[in-house]
Amino acid sequence: MTQGPDEPPFKGIMQMAYIVPDLQKAIAHYVDELRIGPWFVSEHFAGTDKLYRGKPTEVDMTIGMSYANQMNIELIQQIGDAPSVYREVAQARGYGFHHWGVATNTFDDDLTRYRNQGYEIAFTTSIRGARLAYVDTTSDLPGMIELIELTPNHKSVFTSWYRACQDWDGHDPIRKRG
Repeated sequence: MTQGPDEPPFKGIMQMAYIVPDLQKAIAHYVDELRIGPWFVSEHFAGTDKLYRGKPTEVDMTIGMSYANQMNIELIQQIGDAPSVYREVAQARGYGFHHWGVATNTFDDDLTRYRNQGYEIAFTTSIRGARLAYVDTTSDLPGMIELIELTPNHKSVFTSWYRACQDWDGHDPIRKRG
C-alpha cells in the first residue's frame, strides 16, 4: 500500500477505537482536552449482513471519526441493547479502548491467517462495499483487531477526514456524515 503525499498511512495499524457511553460528551472532551478534531459523525451507522459471533444482529451505533496526526481515532456509542462486540466489551470491562483498525488489500487472506492462529471472528459486516471483520484477539492483546477492506471509496473517505484534520483551526468541531 503506497501512501500519497496528502493521505494517511494505510499500512499496519491505522486506527484506534474506543467505546463511549455518550458520543457528544466524548467528542467535547477530545476537542477541549486533546485538541483533536474535527469529528465526522455518522448517526445510526449501519452495515449490511451484520453477524455477531456467527448470528445475525441489528446493532445500532453512532460513531465519530477524526485524526490525531496520522492515527485515525474512532469513538463508538452503541444505541440500544442488541448483542454486539461493543456491548460485550462494555459489560466485561467498561468503556474505553476497544480495537485497532488495520487496513488491508488482502482481506480474505488476512482473515484466514487470523482463523488459522485460533482467533474467532467476533463480528462481520459490509459498509459501502467494503468488508469489515472484528477478530477477537483479547486472549493475547488488550483489544480486538478490526480488518478494514481498503476499497478506493474507503481510502477516499479516510483521506478526506485526514486532510480536514491536518490544519484544523478549532471551528466546526462536529460534522455530520450520512
